[in-house]
Amino acid sequence: MIHINMFSSADKVAGQGVGSAYLELMRLLKKYGQQSFEVTVNQYGSADISHYHTIDPQFFLSTFIGHRGRKIGYVHFLPETLEGSLQLPRPIKAILDKYVIAFYKRMDQIVVVNPIFIDKLAAYGIPKSKIAYIPNFVSQDEFYAQSEHKKAQTRASLGIKADAFVVFGDGQVQKRKGVDDFVALAKRHPEMNFVWAGGFSFGKMTDGYEKYKKIIDNPPKNLTFTGIVERKSLVDFYNMADVFLLPSYDELFPMSVLEAFSCQTPVLLRDLPLYQAIISGYYASGSDLAGLDEQLVYLKENPEERQRLKLAAKAAATKFSEQNLAKIWQDFYLKQAHNQMSQLVEDLMKN
Repeated sequence: MIHINMFSSADKVAGQGVGSAYLELMRLLKKYGQQSFEVTVNQYGSADISHYHTIDPQFFLSTFIGHRGRKIGYVHFLPETLEGSLQLPRPIKAILDKYVIAFYKRMDQIVVVNPIFIDKLAAYGIPKSKIAYIPNFVSQDEFYAQSEHKKAQTRASLGIKADAFVVFGDGQVQKRKGVDDFVALAKRHPEMNFVWAGGFSFGKMTDGYEKYKKIIDNPPKNLTFTGIVERKSLVDFYNMADVFLLPSYDELFPMSVLEAFSCQTPVLLRDLPLYQAIISGYYASGSDLAGLDEQLVYLKENPEERQRLKLAAKAAATKFSEQNLAKIWQDFYLKQAHNQMSQLVEDLMKN
């Protein structure tokens, strides 16, 4: 049996995709990998594989001490993707950027959730041979299509009429997520209802905190900010929406999009190259505020297009299902364990 130790603090901060991806993988290994893997969390003893999900300083130090086995780094962000998320003094930001790359370079193998980041990591000096692409996934047991009755109940709990056109978005309230455009669209369309689930996961360190705090405290009448919602409750929000809208300017592979797909909710996204690389054909898009506005109006007025996107979402959910990804992760870990054993044999022969 292969011993995998997970190093992670991803689930300590609510409302962020890194934590969701970590919890999904842990649940998948518990469900599908019990015969092959022994999984521990944040243990500093020996392991065959050490999988680092977050870049905590104590985790970085652990790579220099003890027998960590094959060191796997899970890349959920790069220095440039932190822009618009955290408000940090320039000197501290420069140090953080260098630290992030130093952490990744300490790994024996890197896993990215979007293939577009392979070239970006290579530009930082990490060999492409050390980078693997494995997409995110969600459980269809937790995110699924609900009945019309349940959808109506969720709408009623938010004070929204059963026949209203509802646009839902979620994520941390920050500039990078495109919250400004979400608010602007709500102002342009008082005939629609907008709901945003999420808050300030990093408190006052969030870039633009004061600005967004004022918006949350005094939103347009047709816009509801729910604050951070427990992940198990998000299925209700995706289902009660006519459209899931994520106007982010920069992402890797947002869990929220997969969750919306799994609930068979039509998805509208800002037109980004990183989406084209992984989910092309499964969503509607707009390149800017005007484009998103045009698409939103079109979707409201054309229920047949919403139905097409529902079917596309269902197809995407199958592609990125836990069943498909279970085999991919199992093969990946087995290969890493084999590589670790080969390295040990090679080291013994040298000595």
